Amino acid sequence: MSPTVAIGSSGEFSKILSTSSIVITDFYADWCGPCKTISPVFESLSTKYSKPNRITFTKVNVDNQQAIAQLYGVRAMPTFLIFRSGTVIQTIQGADRGGLTTAIENAIKLAGPSKPTFSSAGRTLGGSTPRASLARPFNYQRYIDILISFFGLYFISLFSLDAYKAAEESPFNIYNEAKSKGYTAPGGARLGEKRTGAATQIGKKLGTIADLGGD
Repeated sequence: MSPTVAIGSSGEFSKILSTSSIVITDFYADWCGPCKTISPVFESLSTKYSKPNRITFTKVNVDNQQAIAQLYGVRAMPTFLIFRSGTVIQTIQGADRGGLTTAIENAIKLAGPSKPTFSSAGRTLGGSTPRASLARPFNYQRYIDILISFFGLYFISLFSLDAYKAAEESPFNIYNEAKSKGYTAPGGARLGEKRTGAATQIGKKLGTIADLGGD
């Protein structure tokens, strides 16, 4: 099917002129022999160069659309008018195959390159968009350090005369490093302060290994 638009009214022609960058129009008559001779060339160029809303080929029957023919002063057939942005930029009269082809090819260059098309990953309604993972990587070293500290305190306390004091002064006690900085240990007491209350009683109750063998 030919992409050439057969103009049916002045309004239709005006709309095409306002929406297409380049418009090439063939003004013809059914009784015109030269019009029939050049028509296949015009249709071939139309098939080759037509671009929706950019380059449009049209045909105007001067007997049916006299108002359009009179508006542009068409008196000889065939007459080809080339429009750019609604303004006539060139007129070709007669069945001049070479002249028509050259004029149209020059006009096509004025339309500029095609606009690039952009594509992106589509989304369906209700679909989820990819989200960055909030999960942190598992820290094996942290748990290994905790286990070492736990068992270190356990064995030091087990074989010491004063279990509480040994645990408190152990290099595995995580609060030893903070003593010099005056940080507060869990429970509200300051690190490095003398034990009082329940802690002292526990130490007295445990005593020493020698006490464990007595009555």
